[in-house]
Amino acid sequence: MKTVDEINQKIVEGSANVVTAIEMKEIVQELGPEKAAKEVDVVTTGTFGAMCSSGVFFNFGHSDPPIKMQKVWLNDVEAYTGVAAVDAYLGVTQLSETLGMEYGGGHVIEDLLRGKEVELRATAYGTDCYPRKEIVTEISLEDVNQAIMVNPRNAYQRYRAATNSSERILKTYMGTLLPDFGNVTYAGVGELSPMNNDPEYRTIGVGTRIFLGGAKGYVTGEGTQHAPPFGTLMVQGNLKEMSAEYMRAATFPGYGTTLFVGMGIPIPILDAEMAKATAVRDEDIETVIIDFGVPRRDRPVIRKVTYAELKSGKVEINGEEVRVSPLSSYYMARKIAEELKRMIERGEFLLSMPVERIPAREVFRPMRQKEVKVVKSVMSAPAITVTPDTSITDASKTLIEKGINHLPVVDSSGKLVGIVTSWDIAKAVAGGRSGRVGEIMTRKVITASPDEPVEVAARKMESKRISALPVVDAKGRVIGIVSSEDLSKLLAR
Repeated sequence: MKTVDEINQKIVEGSANVVTAIEMKEIVQELGPEKAAKEVDVVTTGTFGAMCSSGVFFNFGHSDPPIKMQKVWLNDVEAYTGVAAVDAYLGVTQLSETLGMEYGGGHVIEDLLRGKEVELRATAYGTDCYPRKEIVTEISLEDVNQAIMVNPRNAYQRYRAATNSSERILKTYMGTLLPDFGNVTYAGVGELSPMNNDPEYRTIGVGTRIFLGGAKGYVTGEGTQHAPPFGTLMVQGNLKEMSAEYMRAATFPGYGTTLFVGMGIPIPILDAEMAKATAVRDEDIETVIIDFGVPRRDRPVIRKVTYAELKSGKVEINGEEVRVSPLSSYYMARKIAEELKRMIERGEFLLSMPVERIPAREVFRPMRQKEVKVVKSVMSAPAITVTPDTSITDASKTLIEKGINHLPVVDSSGKLVGIVTSWDIAKAVAGGRSGRVGEIMTRKVITASPDEPVEVAARKMESKRISALPVVDAKGRVIGIVSSEDLSKLLAR
């Protein structure tokens, strides 16, 4: 049994044995946990990935005459000003008001780290003590009094992998997901990740000193959405001491901006149990692949999977081999673990035990909300359909008699094969065509599922500029149709 004080003394003396989490796996396998605990003093870990719940508190100093900022923008990215007069919090996912998803809070932070100046623009309502109502100036990281990175949720212990069962490409915070289970993406670095090497959080808690963005930082508590074994950390550090090498802004196409954050945590090997914990391998770390093709909070689990399987670059889904790609950088995570090892060996980084442990057991609760309206509650059912062999004339009569504008086209088993609209029919009649519906129908049809929230259906109609969606079951059979008129009636209630 060792203490952190004893380990720190060895660090000061230059005699501490420090290894990375990758090296520790082999040591424990060779010596066993008991001997490894006597041999090793510190195990360094690392992770590098998109950490959207991140940002920086700035104090800009007072202008002359003074201003109490009501709104403030840095390079056209708005920061939160509901604190003191010249304090603001810039979140990494906040988008530029001029460039949109091409530039956001994460990019402002990286620009500042790289020594660039950014435009500060602020407005105010003016008071007796803060009479100024607007200001525009240029600032650099050196100009601000404080730039304190405070990240509410970082360093996920493990993360759910993603795939897509739908027929269309999805742009998500898990990257671009291809249709029909075309790919799988995952986040986290598995056996090198800090919290996986101390799953009971014996040495990771409030006050633990960490490597954050190339500088010393601290754990300030459990992160938001902390739900072990999907644990998270709230952390902070001084942005002025950090390096752009370990902070990279990025954009997920169709989703938004983020910041890749580099973090490492030293694990003191206090006893054999800690040595055993740091011997964890990717084969031991499980997560699940969930289906983003279902636009609900509780997305279906496709299958369980280990990080070893994910890192192999392929997994099996429904008997088919599916490509897998990471969203986190194992290369950078390993680099961070090695750099932290060197800092400790040089006596530049001492360990600190938490003053308070974070919960090892916690349940994440969903948002409390009113009943979620789903498509089946507003759709017209049964749907009036035709077949590809239906004549254009008969389809035209059906539209007129039923007072509708859309006819799903189905095969003999009721499966959707296309759709024809009153506009399609009108064009055909005007052009003197008298053939079959199959000749004029749209074959690539945007659909809805019966349990899909109406908000999702409305977004599909808006983004695709269409006015109705056939509703299909899991086998692709048409069970109804929902129109923009149906949704309008719902909103009018």
